[in-house]
Amino acid sequence: MLYGRTQEILYELNKIKENTKDESFINKYRLLMETPVYVDSPLAISATEIFKQNDDLFDDEVREEIESGDDPLEFNGLKFTRTAEESKALNEIEEPSIIISASGMCDVGRIKHHLKHNLWNSKNTILFVGYQAAGTLGRRIVEGAKKVKIFGEEIAVNARIEYIEGYSGHADQEWLMNFIYSFISKPKQIILVHGEKESQEVLKEKILEETNIPVTIPKYGEIYKVEENNVLLDGRLELESTKRIQKLEIVNKVKVLRDEMTDMENILKNEILTNEIKENEVDSIRVKLKEIEDIIVSIIE
Repeated sequence: MLYGRTQEILYELNKIKENTKDESFINKYRLLMETPVYVDSPLAISATEIFKQNDDLFDDEVREEIESGDDPLEFNGLKFTRTAEESKALNEIEEPSIIISASGMCDVGRIKHHLKHNLWNSKNTILFVGYQAAGTLGRRIVEGAKKVKIFGEEIAVNARIEYIEGYSGHADQEWLMNFIYSFISKPKQIILVHGEKESQEVLKEKILEETNIPVTIPKYGEIYKVEENNVLLDGRLELESTKRIQKLEIVNKVKVLRDEMTDMENILKNEILTNEIKENEVDSIRVKLKEIEDIIVSIIE
């Protein structure tokens, strides 16, 4: 099978679009078979190209399909949008279409522009195919927010919201338990360092109940010493280490902001140069940019 959510989705869409033998199937899925599919994520596009260059590593089923002339990552209507201009043009499409975009949690990247232009429209469906972490834009939408802020603008959530957990890159409880069961020599202790607190607690109880293996859920800043036969709490991070972590978090937030500013620059540049922004909107944008500039200056002063 293929690995990577974009590639798996393309694989499934290819199965539908290339099914031209079953008349009842065609009648049922005709609209979907005729709908163009746009992959609008530079990273996903690059990853797809890497998969295609290494098709000898696919499993037997996929290789047989390729040898029969059916490339699972190519089908009629599939298009890759490589430039910011091509991505922006998708917002003007009026015909039914499928847009596969990133990032998965909607905090950065081209997906934010697609949400801004499509969330308000009840004709659209936003389909999430991965885990949405607490505090992210994606999580707020999945949890039923009626309005969200995108690029400082309040957007009504009128689109149909759907969520498929099966494509998530995170193992669920069943698979984590299977992983534990797979050990011939069982672990002497398990430390849960990933996941939300409530889910960690539930998993901890299940592991204890079914395997009797001790489970630890570390608190922020705790240090554990791993010895041959046990794991011991060895204190907490020193103040300087904690401060360093906080500083790194700030650096990461600045990187996210930089990516968003780059996206905004590309969109504004195109709209201004093509005279798509009305004169009365220019002054409003200038005021907002000045406000952003003042905030940045106040932070670094």
